[in-house]
Amino acid sequence: MSTIYLAGGCFWGMQKFFDQFEGVFSTQVGYANGPDRAPTYEEVCRDSGHAETVRVDYDETRMSLERLLDFYFMVIDPLSVNRQGHDEGIQYRTGVFYTEDYQRPVIEKVFAREEQKAGRSLAVLLEPLRNFFPAEEYHQKYLEKNPGGYCHIPQKFYGLEKKSGS
Repeated sequence: MSTIYLAGGCFWGMQKFFDQFEGVFSTQVGYANGPDRAPTYEEVCRDSGHAETVRVDYDETRMSLERLLDFYFMVIDPLSVNRQGHDEGIQYRTGVFYTEDYQRPVIEKVFAREEQKAGRSLAVLLEPLRNFFPAEEYHQKYLEKNPGGYCHIPQKFYGLEKKSGS
């Protein structure tokens, strides 16, 4: 099992998006790479410095990191700074936060490909994970609990794959 942390704007939609994939074992939303203390959602909304992030635990034999990142870039605007869709602020910055050194070259390869497509540098951070604090329980699987909730990810992207048994 491997883990990667993906900041892609509102974490509700990112979690729902990654939950659909067969190689994804589990997800958890939280706050990453801010000050070294657990913030509340209200503090994050008041620019605590943390990014809304989804922790993705995946099985590399069924979902490569490269493929996972291809899906990630499918649902973000990689040129937007501190904004995705209608959500704006430092907590909505985009970033790939890795936990293992072997992940960095794979991430760099995908970033290079995306920069070539975009024709310029990406606004997506590439950093080691410094910290991650799970979000409050009401944020976990939020769009499953509240199907009408807002997210910048179009509905059509939630049906790309269906896990067996789902």
